[in-house]
Amino acid sequence: MIPVQGFEGARVAVLGLGRSGLSAARALVAGGAVPVCWDDNAEARDRARAEGFEVRALATAAAFDDIACLMVSPGIPHLYPAPNPVIAAAWDAGVPVDNDIGLFFRSLALTDWDQYDVTPRVVAVTGSNGKSTTSALIHHILGEAGRESQLAGNIGRGVLDIDPPGEAGVVVLELSSYQTDLARALTPDVAVFTNLSPDHLDRHAGLGGYFAAKRRLFAEGGPDRAVIGVDEPEGRYLANQLAEGPGDDRLIRISSGQKLGGPGWDVFARKGFLSEWRKGRQVASVDLRGVRGLPGAHNHQNACAAFAVCRALGMGPKQIEGALHSFGGLPHRSQIVAESGGVTYVNDSKATNVDSALKALLAFGSVRWICGGLQKEGGLDGLADGLGHVQKAYVIGREAAAFALGLGNTKTEICTTMQVAVARAMAESEPGDVVLLAPAAASFDQYDNFEQRGDDFTSLVRAGLA
Repeated sequence: MIPVQGFEGARVAVLGLGRSGLSAARALVAGGAVPVCWDDNAEARDRARAEGFEVRALATAAAFDDIACLMVSPGIPHLYPAPNPVIAAAWDAGVPVDNDIGLFFRSLALTDWDQYDVTPRVVAVTGSNGKSTTSALIHHILGEAGRESQLAGNIGRGVLDIDPPGEAGVVVLELSSYQTDLARALTPDVAVFTNLSPDHLDRHAGLGGYFAAKRRLFAEGGPDRAVIGVDEPEGRYLANQLAEGPGDDRLIRISSGQKLGGPGWDVFARKGFLSEWRKGRQVASVDLRGVRGLPGAHNHQNACAAFAVCRALGMGPKQIEGALHSFGGLPHRSQIVAESGGVTYVNDSKATNVDSALKALLAFGSVRWICGGLQKEGGLDGLADGLGHVQKAYVIGREAAAFALGLGNTKTEICTTMQVAVARAMAESEPGDVVLLAPAAASFDQYDNFEQRGDDFTSLVRAGLA
C-alpha cells in the first residue's frame, strides 16, 4: 500500500466506494488521515461501515466544513454531462477535488529513496486504444528481464494498493481519460500516448475535451521522456508541442504503417517489421510477424510503444525482442482462444468502439465476424475499410437488426444472442477463416461488461469444439 501523504490528522472525503474508493480510504488511514465516505449505493456504504470508516452524506457545502480534500472515484462525472452534486458542494465550500491518481503521485516518493542509487520510475500510458496491451507488454518485458515491475491503474491493482517500489523498481500505470482529467498531480517519468479515436464524448463534451483530458498527462506532468503515437493529427500536435526541436530525443515518436524520419528518435512498424531510428540512422529492427500474442497493425503499434519505453528505461533491443515473443496477450484483446480444423477463434470483446473493431478486422484475412451490442455515437461508417475482410457478419444485441443496417452490403445474419452467433459462425467457417468477436459496441444491453461478453464467447466456442 502507498500511504497517502500530506493529510496527517485531517479529514478527507471519499466519493464512490468501489475498488479505487475503498483503496483510497485505506491508504488515507495508513497515512494518518481520517476518511469520510459516501456512495449513493446503500450496499457500498454498508461495506465502508463494516471496515470502520465514517459515512456521511456530502451533498451540501456545510458537509465540508471540516474536510480538507475530496477524493473522487473515476466513474463519477465532475463536469460533463453535469457535475455530481457532491462535487458541486465541494466547489461551493472551496474544498480541493482530486482522485486516487493525484494522491498516488503526491505520495509515492518516500524518504528512503535518498538511499537508492537508482530511484524508482513511473511509466504512465494513456490514449484511446491499446492502453491495456501496451501497459501489460511493458510490464511483461521488464519482468522477463528480471526487473521489479508493478502494473496498476486502469488495469491490475488500484494505484494506492501497490507495494512501495524498491530501488530501480518500475510502476506501470494504465490511465484512462477519467483518471487524467481530474488528478491534481501527474508526474510520470515516462508518459505514453498511443492514439486517439472518439470515445466517452458525453463525459468530455466532445472530442476536443476528450483529447484535452489525455493531454494533461503531458502538459501538467512534464515527463522526462514522452512516447507519442503520431498516426492521428492529435498525436502530431502533441509531439510538436513537447519537442524543443527536430533532434530532441526526450520525445520518441511511434507509428504503425508509416516510415518516420528525421534527426530525432523514432520507432515504427511497417509490413510486420519494427524499426528504431536515431539521429537519421537505423539502430534496431524486430520481425513482429511471428509474435502470436500481438497480431495486426494495431498490436504492432502497441509493440512500438512498449519497445520505445523499454529502450528509454535502458534495455537493449535483443532483450526486448525475446520478451515480445513470450507475451501471450491479454484476455479479450485479440486473444486466440481456440484453433481447430484450420479455423482460428479470436476474442476481442474489448473492441467496444468502431476504431478498435476496424483494427481487429484488418488484422485478419478471412473473417466470420460476431459484432453488435449497444451502439455508440458516430455510426458504423468508420468500419468501411475493414468490411472487405468479412465473409459474413453475425450480429448480436437487442438492436441487432438496426446494427446490421449500418454494415451496408456486407453479408449479415441477425442472431441476437451470442449462442446463436457462435453456433452459426462455427457451422459455416472453413479452413483459413477467423471467427472473430470484435463487437464495435458496448456490452451493456446484454452483459454486465465486456469481460463477461468475451467469457461467454470463449466458453461457447470451447463447448462447440469439445
